[in-house]
Amino acid sequence: MSDTDAFEPVQAASAPSSAVGHSDTAVIMPEAKPEWSRRNFIKGVIASGVTVSGAVYLGPALTRPNLLLAQGVERLLTLNVNGQTRRVDVLPGETLAMTLRYKLGLTGTKLGCDRGECGACTVIISGTTHYSCSTLTHRVRDREITTVEGLESPDGKLHPVQQAFIDELSPQCGFCTPGQVMSAVALLEANPNPTRSEARIAMSGNLCRCGAYDHYLNGVMRAAAESQTG
Repeated sequence: MSDTDAFEPVQAASAPSSAVGHSDTAVIMPEAKPEWSRRNFIKGVIASGVTVSGAVYLGPALTRPNLLLAQGVERLLTLNVNGQTRRVDVLPGETLAMTLRYKLGLTGTKLGCDRGECGACTVIISGTTHYSCSTLTHRVRDREITTVEGLESPDGKLHPVQQAFIDELSPQCGFCTPGQVMSAVALLEANPNPTRSEARIAMSGNLCRCGAYDHYLNGVMRAAAESQTG
């Protein structure tokens, strides 16, 4: 055999010798070609998927996070809730109902329809009722927010509307009651002596699945009458 490595390709092989039993012919091995199979294809797809998914988790670690900013919006807000200043971390698209319930623990504000129809999430913002489920928290950072928890006096006495609702047996299941209370309070602050028709219109944005609308109206009228007599 020749001294040429059988596994190394050569540029030109020498002609074979005429001598018997001796040859200078070099063995040229073909280059190995990758075998394309269904198994190899699936392995490649899985490997690329792991790389992409890993970048989602490792990418943020390679940069310095800014916990106070998201999508260019400041997240750490100062809210005026029930006369108190509250600092809270708020996402850009977060609704006031979510902030009140799950960030500040004010669960008196109920989530019913979560699309601005039932009124269970009603709160008072700067003297006007709003559905908190369809109000972005970032829109009310400079406003005064009042929830049902903020109506009670410091000595624990209920608001006249709350007491009137109890006296008139207004709540049935009670789920819609916080929203009904907030709408009635806003009405009496704007119009201390409404007619029953005016009260009905003012309360029309609050649905009662138990059908106790007349009981709630009786409570509104009772609270108005008692506020007039002192």
